[in-house]
Amino acid sequence: MRRTHRIPAALLALLALVLVFGIAACAPADENPAPSDEDLPTVTDEPAEPELSPAEQKLAMMTLEQKVAQLFIVTPETLENPAAAAAQATGATDDPSQEVAPVTEVDDDIRQNLQKYPVGGVILFAQNIVDPSQTTKLTRDLQEAAQGVPGQIPLFICVDEEGGIVARLANNEKFGLPTYESAGAVGSSGNSEDAHEMGSTIGNYLKTYGFTVDFAPDADVNTNPDNPVIGTRAFSSDPQVAAEMADAFAEGLRENGVIATFKHFPGHGNTAQDSHTTLATTNATLDELTTCEFLPFEKATDEDWVMVGHIAAPQVTGDDTPASLSSTLVTDTLRAKLGFNGIVVTDALNMGAIVESYGAGECAVKALQAGCDVLLMPVDFEKASSAVLSAVQDGTLTEDRINESVLKILEAKYGADPAAASDSASS
Repeated sequence: MRRTHRIPAALLALLALVLVFGIAACAPADENPAPSDEDLPTVTDEPAEPELSPAEQKLAMMTLEQKVAQLFIVTPETLENPAAAAAQATGATDDPSQEVAPVTEVDDDIRQNLQKYPVGGVILFAQNIVDPSQTTKLTRDLQEAAQGVPGQIPLFICVDEEGGIVARLANNEKFGLPTYESAGAVGSSGNSEDAHEMGSTIGNYLKTYGFTVDFAPDADVNTNPDNPVIGTRAFSSDPQVAAEMADAFAEGLRENGVIATFKHFPGHGNTAQDSHTTLATTNATLDELTTCEFLPFEKATDEDWVMVGHIAAPQVTGDDTPASLSSTLVTDTLRAKLGFNGIVVTDALNMGAIVESYGAGECAVKALQAGCDVLLMPVDFEKASSAVLSAVQDGTLTEDRINESVLKILEAKYGADPAAASDSASS
């Protein structure tokens, strides 16, 4: 009889487990296994395009011609009849019938020319300012004419309102405004609060009558007793006092929403000439200017403007080029050395210091090459604007250079911060 060997039950169970797990181990892997969290790809957001400010949006939509026009501040008479105003300013005609009468209201000619030449701003003088109601209507109508069609840009409405002898509104008795003996008289107190009160008072009434830019304070240091044009228009002959007073005056304007303009860089106070009639000259060295004339201009913030005068500084530049046309004084000194990044405006380009040596187009191009942003009152606006346009087209100036200045102008009008603009719109 054959003997049978029986396998213990425990061993059979163990063999069954081995067989099951062996088959599982040999089975093909799932072709589409469920991914774990670690296996999931990381999703990264594409960097968002930076939001454009209102000024940048406007710049992107402008033609070159519109950009060039924004660089200029002109008189209302220029807007009334550009050619006749130029002929009158240059003495090219002595026919009384061709003269442009002082503008005191906006007519159809001005409206049409503002559409043709969307200039950056208008400056009013005493001849344009009759009484409170007329002035309010004039500034309002100018703004409405400038923005009369979609896409047009607000104007800078400018005036020289220093207090003292240079005060287009306060020296008109019909306004009944507070008057000041002079900046020098205010500065003599040595108390900057007096200058702040002066700037605040002036800023308040300028805003009321529709002005947005004041060509003040006079930031000169009155160091030359033979100076024929500055004198007590400056706050002091002490540079520290002049600086503190100019700063306080400008703060008073800013608090009332009016742009302050520190003038006349690099300093008109130690000259012996009047740049209205001829080139003024300072013989100070750069070190001397740095410790005296420059101190008030160092107070200008980037919200302010600096007006560059028609003042030669041969000890700095090596020649008699007016500061307004000198890259050494505007770009290398005012911007690089003093760190000013705001708007630089020329003194009036129809003054004797300029017209005796430079053509209307030539000085406009040179001022932009020097680093100025705003061109004030060229003797012939049409020639000046055409020359700038031609300079861009022939490569003398780049459109990027024009954009640089126009963006500053638009930021002063619309704002530079997208978030701030959004907050303002929702408030």
